[in-house]
Amino acid sequence: MSFKITFIGAGSIGFTRRLLADLLAVPEFANVEFAFTDINARNLKMVTDLCRADIAANGLPTQITATTNRREALRGAKYVFTVVRIGGLEAFAHDIEIPLKYGVDQCVGDTLCAGGIMYAQRGISALLDFCRDIREVAAPDCLLLNYANPMAMMTWAVNKYGGVRCVGLCHGVQHGHFQIAEALGKKKSEVDIICAGINHQTWFVSVKADGRERTPELLAAFERHKVYRREEKVRIDMLRRFGYYSTESNGHLSEYVPWYRKRPDEIKKWIDMSSWILGETGGYLRVCIEGRHWFEAELAKTKRPEPLRYTAENRSEEHGSRILEAIETGRVYRGHFNLPNRGTITNLPEDAIIEAPGFVDRHGINMPQFGDLPLGCAAVCNASISVQRLGVEAAVAGDDTLLRQAFMMDPLVGAVCNPPEIWQMVDEMLVAQAPWLPRYRRAIAAAKKRLATGPRVRTKANRGAARLKTRSLAELKRLEKANPRAGH
Repeated sequence: MSFKITFIGAGSIGFTRRLLADLLAVPEFANVEFAFTDINARNLKMVTDLCRADIAANGLPTQITATTNRREALRGAKYVFTVVRIGGLEAFAHDIEIPLKYGVDQCVGDTLCAGGIMYAQRGISALLDFCRDIREVAAPDCLLLNYANPMAMMTWAVNKYGGVRCVGLCHGVQHGHFQIAEALGKKKSEVDIICAGINHQTWFVSVKADGRERTPELLAAFERHKVYRREEKVRIDMLRRFGYYSTESNGHLSEYVPWYRKRPDEIKKWIDMSSWILGETGGYLRVCIEGRHWFEAELAKTKRPEPLRYTAENRSEEHGSRILEAIETGRVYRGHFNLPNRGTITNLPEDAIIEAPGFVDRHGINMPQFGDLPLGCAAVCNASISVQRLGVEAAVAGDDTLLRQAFMMDPLVGAVCNPPEIWQMVDEMLVAQAPWLPRYRRAIAAAKKRLATGPRVRTKANRGAARLKTRSLAELKRLEKANPRAGH
């Protein structure tokens, strides 16, 4: 087979190399052409060199072209992966630090809540520019596979306004499936699951093993598990209150709902500090900064990381390569995908981006009708969908009134802040992120004036209820030397 796959944001530390390895584990894809593009030439070169070394180690003829010219990279592409973080770590820091001044304590800040809403404002503007280029220079009917967060808002904007076919992809279902199997004392292959909902708030509505439904047993199974009962307190409590396990990690889930992070003195009761993803304040920002420093330092050396082996057993569970394999070869793949609802989940809005089971073959991605979500689960999802819809429309129009309303309707922001605090927080975030918000020029000018002339709502310095220090490169090296398995 010979066709072209383009990666936008290919300087990404994690995704690009892993997804390339997955794709090249498919024997028929050995002669596929890959084009990498990124606005950061240095990162692009580092990742490209690393991927070319992997290809050489596996003895494949596959070619990669790398360019900062996005249109050139997209020319003739049949498939496009987006793995971008618009604004990089600088903008990400604003997503975490500014809301903290108003008492909004986030673990991740890239899907919902204050950080996720602003991340969408940056990302949607860029993604619609990508879509224009795809329409003009890519292959007809090109498929865009979006890995960029906030998944639902980004995918919603592309499908409604981008004029490009787009599916959103995430690995939350796979990770939750593994946890459920382990809690039940089973292998993952012995447990069949069905999930439905919205990205990062998808619910395991059916869990079957040994020929019977096991959902009623999950609460007791998680409560007695020695690790999960400590690490997944939010998810277990949501299971207790709503009856179904959620796909998303403890730290992620804690910031999507109004109950677990609104009182600083209670946050530590619901999280675990053994890993950032379990609820640490600004945890993902910390590990991203540490990872970037480590990555750049390691690749500056002559010694490179061990090459990845392109084998079936080393292939990850990410959906992307398996979707392309199914479309191109006809080998059927079943997964959970993010697409416009259009009646798939009957008690969620038609226009929302839902995550539900689907099948892929030569005819593309097919989503059978699921029916109604359990009423409580649908209510949790609908609260987030209202925020997402406001966030999408705000980003497309550069409408700061809709943006402020999205903040007001957000479950955690609304639980912590009053309207004047929200208005000022949005002003601060608009001004701080001005370089990445071209659609908001007039709103940013007005926000600057308000912040300069006052009156101002009082805020306070706040490191968060569960903050860890970002480790320097020297500290990471000392840790690696003391315990090579701990690393970064």
